[in-house]
Amino acid sequence: MTFDQLMAEGAAALQEAGIVNARLESRWLLAHVTGHQPSELISRGQDNVPEEAVGAFRNRVSRRAGREPIQHILGTTEFYGLEFLTDARALIPRPDSEIVVEAALGQLALNEPARIADLGAGSGCLLAAILANRPLASGTGVEASAEAASLARENLLRLGLSARAHVHEGRWSDWQGWSDMDLIISNPPYIPSGDLAGLMPEVRDHDPAAALDGGPDGLVAYREIVRIGAAAMKPGAWLVFEIGHDQAEAVIALLDAAGFQSVSLFRDLGGNDRAIIAKRPVV
Repeated sequence: MTFDQLMAEGAAALQEAGIVNARLESRWLLAHVTGHQPSELISRGQDNVPEEAVGAFRNRVSRRAGREPIQHILGTTEFYGLEFLTDARALIPRPDSEIVVEAALGQLALNEPARIADLGAGSGCLLAAILANRPLASGTGVEASAEAASLARENLLRLGLSARAHVHEGRWSDWQGWSDMDLIISNPPYIPSGDLAGLMPEVRDHDPAAALDGGPDGLVAYREIVRIGAAAMKPGAWLVFEIGHDQAEAVIALLDAAGFQSVSLFRDLGGNDRAIIAKRPVV
């Protein structure tokens, strides 16, 4: 079985399973099991694939055809130029969230110290991306799930950021660091409970439900964070949210009602509302 033959076999199986980028993902999986870069597979096309790699590839194709996320199978994914360990312990970092990092970085001077918190840190991708681009900043990831907290710690360690970052295992409502932070960022659960069953199987069946379920209207976490933040955040500190594409009006209304100022909305590359920033008033 040559590289070309095996990649074509995988692509056909993935296409039959409804995977949109079937040939591309087949190439990624074959590169993964053989240890080659995807670009190398072109020149290796007529070479025979080692027998053990054939079995490993078919196993991974079967998993992907069953709609296990490609990021879980590969074990890593790229986010904001960094490579993160990725598995079922936390949400997969997604490109749409990069605009949330951009919104946060815009409020942080490059060469000034700052303290950052990431509420519901998950994989640690938001906190790590900020710290990697602000070398004098330090941060805390607040995460209620022990499994997700362990993944965040692993990612911060492998990215060389653990000296400037701490993961607090517990609920953000019980965390005592609100008043110490210059910026608080969060991608909280925001899918309305009734919409969970209609999500893609890669999300519905493999992402942690607690990281998705935002309550009856998807806004439960936003209400709690805004309420606590309005009372406990440092005056002048920034609050940065990722939001669902149709939640801007509701979240802005929550911030306005709580007295936050300088509210701004950011859109992702697809043109969808994706991030909101707001400042707690100085007086």
